[in-house]
Amino acid sequence: MKNMRRTLAVLLVLSAQLVLFSSAQISSKAAASSQYLAYVGTYTTKTNSKGMYVFRFDATTGKLSAIGIAAETRDPSWVAVHPNGKFLYAANEAGKSSTVSAFAIDAKSGKLTLLNQLPALGEDPCYLSFDKTGKYVFVANYSSGNVVVFPIGPDGKLEAAAANVRDEGKLGPNKERQDGPHAHWIQATAHNHFVYVADLGLDHVLIYKFDAAKGSLAPGAPQPPKETPDRAAALDPFSATLNPGAGPRHAAFGPDGRFMYVLGELQSTVTVFANDARETYRSVQQTSTLPKGFSGRNDTAEIATHPNGKFLYASNRGHDSIAIFAIDPAKGTLTFVAHVPTGGKEPRHFAIDPSGKYLLAEN
Repeated sequence: MKNMRRTLAVLLVLSAQLVLFSSAQISSKAAASSQYLAYVGTYTTKTNSKGMYVFRFDATTGKLSAIGIAAETRDPSWVAVHPNGKFLYAANEAGKSSTVSAFAIDAKSGKLTLLNQLPALGEDPCYLSFDKTGKYVFVANYSSGNVVVFPIGPDGKLEAAAANVRDEGKLGPNKERQDGPHAHWIQATAHNHFVYVADLGLDHVLIYKFDAAKGSLAPGAPQPPKETPDRAAALDPFSATLNPGAGPRHAAFGPDGRFMYVLGELQSTVTVFANDARETYRSVQQTSTLPKGFSGRNDTAEIATHPNGKFLYASNRGHDSIAIFAIDPAKGTLTFVAHVPTGGKEPRHFAIDPSGKYLLAEN
């Protein structure tokens, strides 16, 4: 525990969501940098917030300095920087009026310039990610329970949707929160053949086959054709099932992809899944993110593995802490290490800097 405390500090940021970006990303000639731009998305409806804000973060000293407003935009509850470091995309969470916005990044000033904005084709987008080619952005629409694939043009602008699929399945038992499918997280597998979707309403992490040539999605299959050139694709399951009422929100993977860690928002749990030889994910452990005896309200929010692959972190909204676990490298199972207060309330998101020395918690 003492060694862990020396290698990671918790910083406090007031926000809905944050992403770290190094200006070194935009140039292959740039040296490794400890200087980052930290983009913070906020809720603007019924608040004094204007949209996205930018900070400068020094990973050498841990100093976080405010720069100012990066862009005025409505309710950017989730933001994601493109792998090439030139563009940023925001999910504008506004019910039936929800949109997805594309911005160009000025790496010197941190300012964002709007490129274009398209309807999200669903209600309340809550998560964005990219395929491994960087040609597509995936959108998870929470309230409408659908996922959308938008192509990205060479100029960074969003193009007409290539796919729009609604999650299907049996609803979980929590009638208040599981009243329909609620896509909450979406991510492509390492080989880009499949896309995982954590659906809070269905208690499943669903899998869709992804065609990177067309940007299309189709229901997954337990066993891809034997002629699949990438044999790793044969290890993908159709879905991973959580306990009824768990409410999967987000997920994270171990360094080699053999283990998946799924955060259950409604029951404050982390479920560990192992990708076994039967081409399916099997549950090997479920553990609580809360201390024994805690009886207050709590909803988990974010989950991530440390860059060294040895630790896993999960945020508690209610207990207002980061739960820390050590990862068994052979079994993938978790051992509780500590709870660290986030210094605020309702930590919706956090980010770990690439050096692994700092965790920035957004309350």
